[in-house]
Amino acid sequence: ANATGCSSIYGGTFPTIPYCKNKEGQGPTWANSLFEDNAEYGFGMRLAVNANRKQLKANIEKLLKTDAGISPELGELLIKNQELWDVVSDESKEIAKKIKKVLPEELKNASSELKSIFEKIIELQDFLVERSIWSVGGDGWAYDIGYGGLDHVLASNKNINVLVLDTEVYSNTGGQASKATPTGSVAKFAAAGKRTKKKDLGRMAMTYGYVYVAQIAMGANANQAIKAMLEAEAYHGPSLIIAYSPCINHGFDMTKTQQEEKLAVDTGYWILYRYNPLLAKEGKNPLTLDSREPKFDYETFLENEIRYRTLQQQHPEIAEVLFKRAAEEAKERYEFYKKMAE
Repeated sequence: ANATGCSSIYGGTFPTIPYCKNKEGQGPTWANSLFEDNAEYGFGMRLAVNANRKQLKANIEKLLKTDAGISPELGELLIKNQELWDVVSDESKEIAKKIKKVLPEELKNASSELKSIFEKIIELQDFLVERSIWSVGGDGWAYDIGYGGLDHVLASNKNINVLVLDTEVYSNTGGQASKATPTGSVAKFAAAGKRTKKKDLGRMAMTYGYVYVAQIAMGANANQAIKAMLEAEAYHGPSLIIAYSPCINHGFDMTKTQQEEKLAVDTGYWILYRYNPLLAKEGKNPLTLDSREPKFDYETFLENEIRYRTLQQQHPEIAEVLFKRAAEEAKERYEFYKKMAE
C-alpha cells in the first residue's frame, strides 16, 4: 500500500517502476488508494489476508483430522506447513510449492465428503505462506494528515509493517512544512524558519510497548538499515521504520545524498536506533541505540543545506536563536535515547 506522494509517483509510473518479480512470477503487489488513508488501506489488506488464512487453516485442520482420505506425503507436508504457519522463509515457500503440486491429484482421489475441503484448500492455496504487508509513504502522510489512521493501525497489534520516508516536508506538493520539519528549517508555510520542534513519531509509537520501531539512514549505516528491515519483517506484530530521506527541497547536490545522510547522523541531526519488543520479553532492554556520540558540530549539517542557509542569509538574528534551540533539542533527543538504551 503506497500513500500518494513522491514514492507513489516513482513507484507506480510505467515502465520505470522499482519493483520486480522472480522467474516464477512472484513479487510485490503494489497499489495506491489516496494520500490520507494509506495506513487503513494496508490494514485492510492485512485483515483480508488474515480472513483467508483463517479459512485455509480451518480446512487444513479438518483434513488432518480425517483418519483416511489423504496420502502420507500430503499429511506430512500439511503438518510441516502448520508448524511454519507464521514464518516467511525459503523452507515455508518450498513446503507450499510441494503442497500445491500434489493437491490436484489428491482432489481426484478424494472421497465425496472430502472433495469440498480439497476444493476450498485449492481455492486458497496462495495463502499457504504468510503474506508480508507494507504501508509506505512520506512524513506528510505519517506525521500529519494520515497520523490518526497510522496510530489506529499500530495500536491494532496486527502483523503489518510501515515504512515512513521522512523528507521533513511535503515533498510531492512542493515543499510545505509538516510536523516532521525541524526547528529553524525554511519551508513553505514556514518562510521565516519553523518555530516548533520536530514530532518524535518513533518515541510516540514505542509507548505501546508492542510496536517494533526503528530509525534508519541508509547512507550513514547500511547494515543497520538492512538489519532493521529484516527485524521488522520477522516481528509478528506492527512495525514502524522511519527512514531519513534526502530531498531536492533540502537544497544540496542530490548526487551526494548518501554522504548527506552520514553527515546527518555524525552531527546528531538524525539518530539511528531499533526498538524490539521481543527483547523485553527476554528481560533485556528493547532499545538499541545504533548512533554514536555526534562527532561534528550540529550547525555543520545546517550550513550544508539551503533550507537552513536561507534563514541565516535573510534573517541572521532569527537563525541564531532557532539554530541554537535546534541544537539543544538534538542534544536533548540524543541524551534521552542514550539513557533509554542503558
